[in-house]
Amino acid sequence: MTELAMAWLYEIMVVLYATGIVFYFIDFFYKRVKIRRLGFWLISIVWVLQTIFFILYIVETKRFPILSLTEGIYFYAWLLVTLSILLHCIARVDLPVFFINVLGFIFVTIHLFAPNQVENPLVKSLESEMLFIHISFAILAYAAFSLSFVFSVLYLILYRLLKEKKYTKLWSRLPDLHQTSRWMLYSILVGVPIIFISLILGLEWAFLKLDALSIFDVKILGSFVITIIYLLILVLHRSGKLTGLNFAWAQVYTFLLVVINFFLGSKLSNFHIWY
Repeated sequence: MTELAMAWLYEIMVVLYATGIVFYFIDFFYKRVKIRRLGFWLISIVWVLQTIFFILYIVETKRFPILSLTEGIYFYAWLLVTLSILLHCIARVDLPVFFINVLGFIFVTIHLFAPNQVENPLVKSLESEMLFIHISFAILAYAAFSLSFVFSVLYLILYRLLKEKKYTKLWSRLPDLHQTSRWMLYSILVGVPIIFISLILGLEWAFLKLDALSIFDVKILGSFVITIIYLLILVLHRSGKLTGLNFAWAQVYTFLLVVINFFLGSKLSNFHIWY
């Protein structure tokens, strides 16, 4: 197998792994059998790809690859994915499976960015691809949060029109309040795990590749604060403590923080520089 093909396979594996975690996250908050099954099959494909890489490495080195730190990390990540699949099939415990997969994803990407990797074009190519995935996932998360903002504003407008009985044919093509509220929820339900995965990849790359990095960087702190706020919104909504108008207003205000973090945070950051 050529280095280019292996790089593509590894990149596909990481994207599938991240997508599977997103599905498990959605299922954790709002039980959806189909979503959980999709997550399971994606993680299973990841396990197959990991195993292929593992076997190819054994064939190439003619030994079991656990003698170095990076080899041990990869083997550990493979064991975590294997364990999550077994738990899903045998014990059927959702929360441990979700957290094991998050841990496995972290170690899969740590293996990629590990500083004592052998220098070769494949590793350099993959490092570049992972940085690209980090940026892509961050932009996807911002898009999801933008959708939640749009539907939140629509919800507020519709609520006011209905309350004042001013709902005319001009607004007839708009969704109803229930649909708008549902899409508000779906948007952040997808956006939160995506931004979390983007943060994992970005932090790993920065810690291992930048000479000087402070965890108190404005953009890093802002991104974590926004992720925590959206997560709290989900938890409060799930518990029934944040619904209706409050749910919509919470997303509107949080999206304003997203915009501030995107532009002002990038200007004040030591390494997130936009030209």
